[in-house]
Amino acid sequence: MTEVTPAGASIPEVAHHLVNLNGTQLHYVAAGSTGSPIVLVHGWPESWWAFHKLIPLLAQTHRVYALDLRGFGDSGTDGAVWEEQVAADDLHYLVEHLDVGPVHVLVQDISGGVGFRFTATHPDDLLSFTAIESTLAGFGLEMLADVNNHGSWHVGFLGAPGIPSLLLPGQERTLLAEWAYPMMNSTGGAISDTDLDEFVRTYSRADGWRGTESLYQALFSDGGATALLAKEHPIAVPVLTVDGANSPFTANSFQSVSAGEITSVHIDGIGHLVAQEAPEALATAILDFTAHVDDAQPSRR
Repeated sequence: MTEVTPAGASIPEVAHHLVNLNGTQLHYVAAGSTGSPIVLVHGWPESWWAFHKLIPLLAQTHRVYALDLRGFGDSGTDGAVWEEQVAADDLHYLVEHLDVGPVHVLVQDISGGVGFRFTATHPDDLLSFTAIESTLAGFGLEMLADVNNHGSWHVGFLGAPGIPSLLLPGQERTLLAEWAYPMMNSTGGAISDTDLDEFVRTYSRADGWRGTESLYQALFSDGGATALLAKEHPIAVPVLTVDGANSPFTANSFQSVSAGEITSVHIDGIGHLVAQEAPEALATAILDFTAHVDDAQPSRR
């Protein structure tokens, strides 16, 4: 692995890396030197930076890795829209590259589908699965696109083929800093100007909307594929669901695709951006959960 100088914002606790895997260049950060590994997968409108408050809390007792999905952050984009399974395979190849598996994997927001496919198609890579303010196509995600029943316009807009890349370049700060983050955040002071600058920087890259288009188009092209995969390969490892403002949305969604133990946590008084609004409470929930899972591993008995 090749350590690199960060292209944007960073924190002292992490080292930045670039690696070529599965036909793209992935950027990830690593922290911590002991304990079971945790892989953090961001949602929208985010990058690895969404976890910059959480990582130091987890890294005291775990090895922590947070990546930029292809087309996001400082990972590569070739301008092509990809399917969720491609990003799920990216996670598999990253775990293989790091040689740390099996891992605890955490997803949030729109990356739930990527995480579920990773779990279903590469089950030996996982110790546990955590979903934060997330859902899946066929299990609640469609509700978020229904503007007649409290859904949001942005879901359909971002999933319209080619439209984000056509209309959003040059408008990143208007969309992210003036609409998306104020709408999703309910905690004063949780999102700083530095945070907004970092997110705007990464989405302003050439082809910086391709990752977004890929994740949101998956909702409209799923055609029941996720439901079929869940029927044939439900999540077998222990599951933690964490909800903020949208409780019990995540819990209900992932109970439907899980075959094993489920723990559900609701963090009250916050919005959608759990890792940024309530990192301490989230870290406590994750550390309690992973400790329980780790204690149950045969090597620890």
